[in-house]
Amino acid sequence: MILAFDTYYNQDKAKTVCVAFENWKDVEPGDIYEEILEGIAAYEPGAFYKRELPCILSLLEKIHIKKIDTIIVDGFVFLDDAGKLGLGGHLHHELSESIPVIGVAKSKFSRIENDQKELFRGESKKPLYITAIGTTLDTAFDHIKSMHGNFRMPTLLQLLDQQTKALD
Repeated sequence: MILAFDTYYNQDKAKTVCVAFENWKDVEPGDIYEEILEGIAAYEPGAFYKRELPCILSLLEKIHIKKIDTIIVDGFVFLDDAGKLGLGGHLHHELSESIPVIGVAKSKFSRIENDQKELFRGESKKPLYITAIGTTLDTAFDHIKSMHGNFRMPTLLQLLDQQTKALD
């Protein structure tokens, strides 16, 4: 099973959504999980993981999946080429480094050059920025590239973004 997570913030509330699917080329998710938490920490520059990681871990506790092959996060695994961990890296550590994590970011983080790959999908002139831990960067890149969809964002990641921002 592959899980993709995203979180949307509204003041001190956070809505975290997880789209679960079996194969990289799937068009539809197998399941969608979501949770709203209150009392979320304020954004801290350079330490985004402190805000989002608790949301992902809380939702993960409610997902009864026996085998997770990979987790995708909206963001970075590394924040620089010296190995400073981003959200994905901290998640990998919290999961005892047992599950590969792929970061898919929509905007460039200025301090990372070598430990990321730019992925141009569809006819977009703007890339997605791919980072990975627990798997090779090339493998992560190929997985995201192979995902269904003709646009910059793969279909299931677009769905995830829409579900995250949908009002309940």
